[in-house]
Amino acid sequence: MRDPRLEKLADVLVNYSTAVRPGDLVRINAPPVARPMAVEVCRAVVAAGGHPRVVIVPDEVEEILLGAGSEDQLRYLDPVKQYEIETIDVSIGVWADDNTRSLSRVDPARQSLVSQANKRYLKTFLDRFAAGKLRWVGTQFPCHAAAQDADRSLAEYEDFVFRAGMLHLDDPAAAWRQVSERQQRVADFLNARKEIRFTTPEGTDLTVGVQGRRWINCDGRENFPDGEVFTGPIETATQGVVCYSFPAVHGGRECDGIRLEFRDGRVVDASARKGEEFLIAMLDQDAGGRTLGEIAIGTNYSIQEYTKNTLFDEKIGGTFHAAVGAAYPETGGTNESGLHWDMVCDLRTGGQIFADGELISASGRFVDPAWPQPDSHA
Repeated sequence: MRDPRLEKLADVLVNYSTAVRPGDLVRINAPPVARPMAVEVCRAVVAAGGHPRVVIVPDEVEEILLGAGSEDQLRYLDPVKQYEIETIDVSIGVWADDNTRSLSRVDPARQSLVSQANKRYLKTFLDRFAAGKLRWVGTQFPCHAAAQDADRSLAEYEDFVFRAGMLHLDDPAAAWRQVSERQQRVADFLNARKEIRFTTPEGTDLTVGVQGRRWINCDGRENFPDGEVFTGPIETATQGVVCYSFPAVHGGRECDGIRLEFRDGRVVDASARKGEEFLIAMLDQDAGGRTLGEIAIGTNYSIQEYTKNTLFDEKIGGTFHAAVGAAYPETGGTNESGLHWDMVCDLRTGGQIFADGELISASGRFVDPAWPQPDSHA
């Protein structure tokens, strides 16, 4: 039986998030567990006049490469994959796993080699998006593995996912347009500021230079669900310490208790209670791994609990996140890396955000009532 919520999500992804047009070549990436979602997205792409290219990749493919591949195989640049990224008009990614911890025992050095091999793909993808030649969106398919990570039953997790995207409403796209208006006020304000500072009682005191950088309003057109504003910090202007509140998951590995100290834009000291070896290996994979590529403020107040899924955790209303590694060119950021790792810091227990010395957020709530607020997501 077809799930009407998946039909609704597919409609939003195709007709709102990526605005598929007749003649568009649309890549749909999904693992086998997300087959129902891939089918609904394909159906919606065909209805919109696009040409679907459905790519179903089993989780075991990455496990086999990382476990048995030679260094040459790990470093291999696939010309077919590169051509695909250079050619498609739209990319719709559906994320799901059978086992979110299947790579937990892989040698971090081997994962770094794969990350470096992916660097060219990532740069091509980001450059084409910044130039307006590629539209993309990624979403989560509710599956047992993600529900287990979130300490929920599958039914409870499905409700969480669909409500976070406002899919329980009659017209989700209209609701996201209203969210967009509130978030744009934040972006417009920050676009005129030079410096943003974040503090928490737990020890975070981080200042990032953002003068001349563009703040992006994330309103469901690249991630779904969405709810953040972000930019690429000036590469040499991040100073201070950030103590991340939640475990950070990357490449199937989890790190917890992460503390990063920045000086003149680079991480000069990194530690973690769990996964420190992996953290440092990722930071040291290339010249850009120790520099921030993104600073962002979470604005989706429909998401209030940590679920070990970055798509949702970085959007939690009343948080901020900072990503080490590659910057998004559309922000004006220039940092390049095979890494882009978002880590989340909670502001809801006394945290503050200052813009050029002016308090704009206290304990996870914006001072300006016209900006996103806990009641702004229906």
